[in-house]
Amino acid sequence: MRIGDCATQRNLDASGRAQAKRIGQALRKSGVAVGRVLSSEWCRARETAELALPGRVETEPAFNSFFSDPKNRTAATAAARRLLLDWRGPGALVVTTHQVNISALVGRATASGEGIVVEPRGEALAVIGSIRP
Repeated sequence: MRIGDCATQRNLDASGRAQAKRIGQALRKSGVAVGRVLSSEWCRARETAELALPGRVETEPAFNSFFSDPKNRTAATAAARRLLLDWRGPGALVVTTHQVNISALVGRATASGEGIVVEPRGEALAVIGSIRP
């Protein structure tokens, strides 16, 4: 796998693209004011963000998967946590990342395409909801 070369990565299929669009629709239907959209640099994460919230995506390496590089887990999780805890808006911060990152950040697994809603509680991230695709 090489960042920036989608031919070397697992990419979204038609089902994944439909899930991404439904997540964007759910956010809009719920009236969520999105302030910023951050994504892992991996192709499937970027495409998910772009399909859900077109034209708003910024890549952020802190949200890249560390699955194949577990020694990077602590540093990557700390950087991602800091970005999430420091967000003050306006609007919601939307992030597309990977299962391994979400588990490290909030201590729970997610379904494919599921969105986790968190809020800062001191130095912790509390899961307050989810968005199912």
